[in-house]
Amino acid sequence: MELDNLEEFKNIPEIKEKLFEYGFVKTFSEGDIILGENAYIKAIPIVTKGSIRVMRTDEDGRELLLYYIKAGESCIMSFLGGIHQDTSKVKAIAEEETEILFIPIDKVSLLIKEYPEWLDYIFRLYHKRFEELLEVVNEVAFKKIDERLLNFIKKKSELTNNKILHLTHEQLANELGTARVVVSRLLKQMEMEGLVKLGRNNITLM
Repeated sequence: MELDNLEEFKNIPEIKEKLFEYGFVKTFSEGDIILGENAYIKAIPIVTKGSIRVMRTDEDGRELLLYYIKAGESCIMSFLGGIHQDTSKVKAIAEEETEILFIPIDKVSLLIKEYPEWLDYIFRLYHKRFEELLEVVNEVAFKKIDERLLNFIKKKSELTNNKILHLTHEQLANELGTARVVVSRLLKQMEMEGLVKLGRNNITLM
């Protein structure tokens, strides 16, 4: 396993060495739950290969996609929850086969003391995630579901670098926090408008 995706530290090899020394690696298959809601956080994940989607579940079991974590990035929610010995408020799921380097919480604190660059990395992640969460709030509060659906499909296409998305209508509904019948109706409308092409368990962005 290599940390070539950690461009943040390409000029600071000693941090990479410490991450190798302190951390341990695990590989997850697509759909595996990496962190569940209300679970205690014992280590901070850094994605070295693949991607993770971070979800929030309401009292009725409906889920809402908050953001994706790509290679070279970590989860700021885990940072905050781990350092404050709190439980996770989100669920993290492997979007594809994903390799993660886990850094134990006590080692995270050591890195903060030893390397200002590590703290800078955390702050920049916090800024990025905050902007993404603001975007989610903006979409839920001010945009219609058809706009949110199309934006989601475009983001998914960018993440996978593929115009063909292997998704069911049920999966889309779950990630957008709406009903499957609504998603199906809107996708059919988008197909008529030439925005997408529908197949069996796949959607092609035109």
